[in-house]
Amino acid sequence: MTTMKAAFRMADGLKVRYAEAGQDNGETVVLTCPWPESLFAFRKVWDRLAEVFHLVAIDLPGFGQSERRIELLSPTAMGNFLVRMIQEWNLGPVHFVGPDVGTSATLVAAAAHPELIRSLAVGGGATAFPLQVGGALKDIIEAPNMDGYRQMDSRQLLAPVFDSMPGGPPPPDVRADYLDSYAGDRFVESARYVRTYPTELPALAERLPGITTPVLIIGGANDDLVPQVNAEFLHERLPNSRLEPLPAGHFCWEEVPDLYGGSVLRWLKLAASES
Repeated sequence: MTTMKAAFRMADGLKVRYAEAGQDNGETVVLTCPWPESLFAFRKVWDRLAEVFHLVAIDLPGFGQSERRIELLSPTAMGNFLVRMIQEWNLGPVHFVGPDVGTSATLVAAAAHPELIRSLAVGGGATAFPLQVGGALKDIIEAPNMDGYRQMDSRQLLAPVFDSMPGGPPPPDVRADYLDSYAGDRFVESARYVRTYPTELPALAERLPGITTPVLIIGGANDDLVPQVNAEFLHERLPNSRLEPLPAGHFCWEEVPDLYGGSVLRWLKLAASES
């Protein structure tokens, strides 16, 4: 079970699921859900971070159980959405923890509005170009169309992913949330985001050297879906970055939460003290 309590709130005209906790007088940390999970992916690090910071975790539009708007399903559009959300919810300036699909979106936000973002903790999301991805992610990005995936039951597709997570499958309530989040057409439609990578990532790469926001690049060193070369690609181009590979696979926040949470907490404390 988790101490996280989810609710819904409007942002940019969309119904967004979020959870909030922590210190009212602390700096705000916005955590964006990884794919194909939800904001409950942060359940193992939530209480630890909430002891120091004001936390707001969200399901990105079209992910988890937030409402979808097709035109937001790309890194550039999602990054711009995050900026609007910060402004509407009067959160900023914030720190972002954006694993997986949040990596590219939060980097776009930092490039566009550095005054709103104090620091980033990203990783586990494709950023290298030419593309360096593997497994099911590579298959989804390179598929000529999504017709085959539309005919699949997303539960049968995703349940084995969750059940085989190193460190053990998520508890039943969280597993059910993950599966419900991508039921029906939600998984196949959410895949639109990663299928924009061939056109979006080259544009993002050009912006990386201009991002002066402090960035922690943290992810699993043994990630088969998004290999370590993606983290190295970022580290070589971001002028103010730190690289921290963890002894884990793709879902490092689930697999080694103590290491992930500890690294993120140390980073956030350092960034807060210097901001």
